[in-house]
Amino acid sequence: WTNHKDIGSLYLWFSFIMFLTGGAISMVIRAELFQPGLQLVEPNFFNKMTTVHGLIMVFGAVMPAFTGLANWLIPMMIGAKDMALPRMNNWSFWILPFAFTMLLSSLFMEGGGGNFGWTFYAPLSSTYSPDSTALFVFAIHIMGISSMMGAINVIVTIVNLRAPGMTWMKLPLFVWTWLITAFLLIAVMPVLAGAVTMVLTDKFFGTSFFDTAGGGDPVMFQHIFWFFGHPEV
Repeated sequence: WTNHKDIGSLYLWFSFIMFLTGGAISMVIRAELFQPGLQLVEPNFFNKMTTVHGLIMVFGAVMPAFTGLANWLIPMMIGAKDMALPRMNNWSFWILPFAFTMLLSSLFMEGGGGNFGWTFYAPLSSTYSPDSTALFVFAIHIMGISSMMGAINVIVTIVNLRAPGMTWMKLPLFVWTWLITAFLLIAVMPVLAGAVTMVLTDKFFGTSFFDTAGGGDPVMFQHIFWFFGHPEV
């Protein structure tokens, strides 16, 4: 099952399902905020939903939707038979459902998916977070690996598989935008991986990247995170 249209469709369906999942979470959040006081969910669970909602919408709904469009359209636009690395393409999709299953399961663990918003700022995420932070970080690593493999595939496809006569200046704008996006993804995904790995080691292995008591700096987390965040968006 390595046809680029099949994989593009899988991405789009996955994105749609994640959009509904994230949307359901946001409906619960909105219902809870409808009146002052406690209606539906415990404050702790509410906070966990905020974190998971943000991650699902960005990494589960928006990014796979665009990756699905890229898989569908880029080979057709440049006159290629398929993406350059079809089996890697397949793999980069199929690790996503497992990542999001893990992310969602962290909601229901003791302590839960973390009460620190989708930007998971330290020290809330590194010092005061529950043990399920490990699942959450691992899920982000898998999403990042998926994004990077997709981006590598896009670049290799555009560089190597253009039809004769399809020069750089004749490429459709969509292909150009994806080429630039792919380079950005490869540049910034390791930065996010580094940031969340530092959160992980602060929490479980006694480092103090973001712990002021050990000479760390919580504001450094924000700098690293947004070094990833803005190019990614």
